[in-house]
Amino acid sequence: MTLSIGLDFGTTNTVATMINAVGQAEAVHFTHNDENFDAFRSVLAFWESHDDDVRRTHAEAGPWAIDQFVELAGECRFMQSFKTFAASPIFTDTLIYGRRVNFEDLLATFVRRVQSHAGIAFPKRVVVGRPVKFAGGAPDEALARTRYEAALRAVGFEEIHHVYEPVAAAYFFAQRLKSDAIILVADFGGGTSDFSVVRFAVGRAGLDYTPLAHAGVGVAGDSFDYRIIDQVVARAFGKGSEYTSWGKVLPVPNGYFTKFSRWNELSIMRHSRDYRDLQQLVRTSLDPERLRAFLAFLDADAGYAMNRAVSAAKLQLSQAEEGRLSFHVAGVDIERTIKRVEFEKWIAPELAEIGACVDRALSEASLAETDIDRVFLTGGSSFVPAVRALFETRFGAAKIETGEQLVSIAYGLALIAREPDIGRWAV
Repeated sequence: MTLSIGLDFGTTNTVATMINAVGQAEAVHFTHNDENFDAFRSVLAFWESHDDDVRRTHAEAGPWAIDQFVELAGECRFMQSFKTFAASPIFTDTLIYGRRVNFEDLLATFVRRVQSHAGIAFPKRVVVGRPVKFAGGAPDEALARTRYEAALRAVGFEEIHHVYEPVAAAYFFAQRLKSDAIILVADFGGGTSDFSVVRFAVGRAGLDYTPLAHAGVGVAGDSFDYRIIDQVVARAFGKGSEYTSWGKVLPVPNGYFTKFSRWNELSIMRHSRDYRDLQQLVRTSLDPERLRAFLAFLDADAGYAMNRAVSAAKLQLSQAEEGRLSFHVAGVDIERTIKRVEFEKWIAPELAEIGACVDRALSEASLAETDIDRVFLTGGSSFVPAVRALFETRFGAAKIETGEQLVSIAYGLALIAREPDIGRWAV
């Protein structure tokens, strides 16, 4: 068997897996500040140093990138969710300290840092996961594939196989099957939600796999986070307030608040025209204190702290009937109890899109809900009770299964890598 690695490059987290000495899939482990983890945050930080009048650009990834972002108080180029650029023909490159950097460069840099922190040499063969539908308004699937391959070859991989992420999760789940089954896999990532309907037949030679349908939608965990930010944080900073101009009362433009969907963009906002415009709006605002709080928030470069507070509140809402959003930075104080029923009302549009995507998958497979034997929910947002309830209502609670939500795709990729014919799983 050729030594391979499974690589689940995600919008929020990345997991790498290999087959260990006893033939089981095992995640590559990392340690940061004495904390061990398998899910490596999919973020990058670039910054400059000046030694003997020589300027050098440095790069870091994962929690080490977040360290730099916090330590340098935003005086670095920080990138999160950069996977969302993969299939975008609009994104050609970005300028980082005078150098044009394209998506391939970003991904290659990221994978190199993952390998460095893993402290192991990666093999020459990789089975990489990909979403059924890439994020973005008009994603170019072929472009994303070309970019992935260029980046992975630059790192040193020579044999590259692409597998749909929910198919990898399905393969991982199918290891527990004792009889034939039609399975719906729902994979909820940070940027996309993907669905595959597959038929598995259990025989002496192993699993026989027949794909029946695949569907995806650009709605996932980041969208749920943004709903909390939009409903609570943005309103505390002036969303919905008004100002006067030439004798007219006008709403403060919502464009100032859309940047909350990417908290690292808030650091850039401190040095933008938007910041100067907000300073002007304070003078004519009918509610200037909220806009002053927004400016204080930007001055404190508190986007990362906000992101952590929102994530903590969402986690509480997955475990209890209410959660507490507690955020106190630079004189900005937000203490808000959020009831689960409120949160579920806010994310209702996203839940409807997820439901419609499931409809498309079933239609493509020419199946009804009753034809599905098992439903496997994976990914971080599968913990959200409203998401699980959506599937329990449609398929029945007895059919729903979960497990290893953050690593099931990566485990499946490593297991597929040991198949004698990877091609029948690949796309």
